[in-house]
Amino acid sequence: MYRQATYDEPVMDRISEGKDSGYFPDVEVDVPDTLVRKELNIPQVPENRVVRHFVRLSQMNYGVDSGFYPLGSCTMKYNPKYSEDISAWEKASDMHPYQDERTVQGALQVMYELQQYLAKIGGMDAVTLQPAAGAHGEFTGLRIIKAYHELHGNERDEVIVPDSAHGTNPASAAMNGFKVIEIESENGMVDLEALQAALSERTAAFMLTNPNTLGIFEEEVVKIAKMVHDVGALLYYDGANLNAIMGKTSPGKMGFDVMHFNLHKTFSTPHGGGGPGSGPVGVTSELRDFLPVPVADFDGERYFLNYDIPHSIGNVRAYYGNFAVFLRAWLYIRRLGGKGLTESSEMAVLNANYMRSVLEKHLEMPHKQLRKHEFVLSGEELKNKGVRTLDIAKRLLDYGFHAPTIYFPLLVHEAIMIEPTESERKEEMDSFTDAFLKILDEVDREPELVKSAPHNGAVRRVDDVLAVKRPVLSWKDIE
Repeated sequence: MYRQATYDEPVMDRISEGKDSGYFPDVEVDVPDTLVRKELNIPQVPENRVVRHFVRLSQMNYGVDSGFYPLGSCTMKYNPKYSEDISAWEKASDMHPYQDERTVQGALQVMYELQQYLAKIGGMDAVTLQPAAGAHGEFTGLRIIKAYHELHGNERDEVIVPDSAHGTNPASAAMNGFKVIEIESENGMVDLEALQAALSERTAAFMLTNPNTLGIFEEEVVKIAKMVHDVGALLYYDGANLNAIMGKTSPGKMGFDVMHFNLHKTFSTPHGGGGPGSGPVGVTSELRDFLPVPVADFDGERYFLNYDIPHSIGNVRAYYGNFAVFLRAWLYIRRLGGKGLTESSEMAVLNANYMRSVLEKHLEMPHKQLRKHEFVLSGEELKNKGVRTLDIAKRLLDYGFHAPTIYFPLLVHEAIMIEPTESERKEEMDSFTDAFLKILDEVDREPELVKSAPHNGAVRRVDDVLAVKRPVLSWKDIE
């Protein structure tokens, strides 16, 4: 299934099955026969070979520390190392959630202050740090909305989402028992007529990302908020794209009632590899009493975990959240300050529009031209030349760049979604756009070169369908 480069013959291909490496001493243990394996095929590999194997694997991997990572919609930006170093200190990493509050006052102070910072950034009145990721924050926010309507006797069982929404939006609504109503966009933004037609006395909430997944700012957001509130529903803000607006505006100013933050996107936490994540939820004052328990609090003398929340939805995860992520975010905010966070968003928007101005001359970019932190090109015209967006993404790997997001959002055919973030210098962005344009030239001159890419990596092109249907579960599955 995979073709390894010749310079990196895997350690596991060189082993002698069952041969003693000399590193594992014989130990006799009295184990009941019912628990003894009849067959156990574990490769016997010396320590130095194991280490070399995994070092080679790490060198074949790619992350934000390896280079430009323009993964649109995910904000894969460089994370400063001071936050990584401090979060690894024993005082932070060796704490236990069951410690007496008197022994973790510093940690509680960090949590309390982070709640205050996030509330101010989001224009909210209160924040819980408990949710473990953005989608978990959505689930929590909708749980709060559901509890609010139930307390007030409102029989509302519908959540409206635009067709440009992240897939987690309808999933989170459905998991809370809501019926999902999807509405179409118009010119890349919410179709107000479609929204008005969908709103009713059954509507619990409307979920919206602003700027949206196309990188377009929803200009009528204040009007949208009024439309939603006029029917007694609440407005939910997906914080995935907060990186574009910090310090310029806030969900609270736009009229949102509930929002989640992606600390692992916006506030200096590694975002790859499935974690760690953190998706704090902010709410307006009328929803404060529904937050999960506990929240970090301060009585003027000591910091403590407050369980006295009248209509709390209860816990949404064990303990209090991912503290190491909180600490990174707290450090990032303290280090940059309000001015720095604002400049961060300014640079993210400037970088995206700089790259857009180069690439839109060569590929179609549907809808409004000015974008915020990301932009979406269409590779539809390349299909006439027998090349797909997937081929462009694969070929970029040969030039040393991680591929951008492709085929999302679905309302753009053959989508190529690019988000440079504020982390990248002009030289790096120029290198990426130069490579992109070279590939477009290759499409005209040598289309087969592009269609069979990548060529220079440790792994050649994989069968994507087969990879999904037949996952690699052990080293013996690699052919």
